[in-house]
Amino acid sequence: MEREQQPGRRALLGAAALGAGAMALAGAGTAVAAGTEAGAASGAPGRNRELPVPTVIGHRGASGYRPEHTLGSYQLALDMGADIVEQDLVPTKDGHLVCRHENDITATTDVASHPEFADRKTTKTVDGTKLTGWFTEDFTLAELKTLRAKERIPGTRQHNTLYDGRWEVPTFEEVLQWADREGRKRGRRVWLYVETKHPTYFRKLGLGLEEPLAKLLRRYGRHKKDAALFLQSFEPSSIQRLRKLVDTPAVVLLSTIDSRPWDFVEANDPRTVRDLVGPEGLKWIASYAQGIGPDLSVIIPRTSDGKLGTPTSVVKDAHAAGLVLHPYTVRAENTFLPADFRRGSDPNAYGDAFGVFKAYFETGIDGIFSDNPDTALLAAADFRK
Repeated sequence: MEREQQPGRRALLGAAALGAGAMALAGAGTAVAAGTEAGAASGAPGRNRELPVPTVIGHRGASGYRPEHTLGSYQLALDMGADIVEQDLVPTKDGHLVCRHENDITATTDVASHPEFADRKTTKTVDGTKLTGWFTEDFTLAELKTLRAKERIPGTRQHNTLYDGRWEVPTFEEVLQWADREGRKRGRRVWLYVETKHPTYFRKLGLGLEEPLAKLLRRYGRHKKDAALFLQSFEPSSIQRLRKLVDTPAVVLLSTIDSRPWDFVEANDPRTVRDLVGPEGLKWIASYAQGIGPDLSVIIPRTSDGKLGTPTSVVKDAHAAGLVLHPYTVRAENTFLPADFRRGSDPNAYGDAFGVFKAYFETGIDGIFSDNPDTALLAAADFRK
């Protein structure tokens, strides 16, 4: 099949997996025309697709340019044209959902410089990993709002430190309100991609994520199957729990090929990601979710010398099961890129990110997470024609 035909095929698969309401909304902003073949086969000839394929997801916003999970990062991702903007959710002590990649906020806020919280520093084991620092579940929302966000990896992204202290830690409700405002301003829906972090860990603390998340989704009208939002989690049981509460499209995140979801570890389920991307595993996922979000290495493994290897059959197999694929994450710096796409000897310099995007888009994936949504959009344009 010629490259020009591939986006039509993938758009069809996306529409089939998510339902006509989620992916085939007529006349929505930033839409691209569906191919005749795809439109006819989906029963919606001539209709537009709200999400272009491949879709570009702003990973934690535009975290290559602003401190992650801040309104500044989300705004920049949207302004750059990202099709979807991602949030990760963790709870506060009093049950509010806030946007942080981890509940350990040592590296992403200025909490260490607040003497009033010095005694909150502690050591915990989260999903089998021992961590020492400050954790959201030990702070009320009011206390957390006295902190300011900062760049998580300042050695790699020194430019981002310019914005340290500029933004608060946002609540998810604040993000929903922001998305609604931006949607009215732009005359189109603003798509969000929302992850429940460490759901089993938090449920054991009496801070279950799914129920308050579903309540917010219902409050802001994002609980239906045609909602402009994807739910995601590395724990399949969290998606299954959410499926009983809302009809919002959902994606199961998958780590490296031989890893196990933490809820599987807790439940003594021996299955690994390798099992989940096999025919039976994909069929099982498709019974309650609309897609998978695998680590990029599940799509194209790296060789022993760190270069890109041969693509697996996961894209083909997932599409055959009716699932969309949104793998993660492409970052522009050499330190994150496959060895054959690095440029120069500085690990913090930019490498050949366009080459990496091309390699992954050629596998037929439906979208991709990136810290650099502007670059991802330029690369994706070649595959949307």
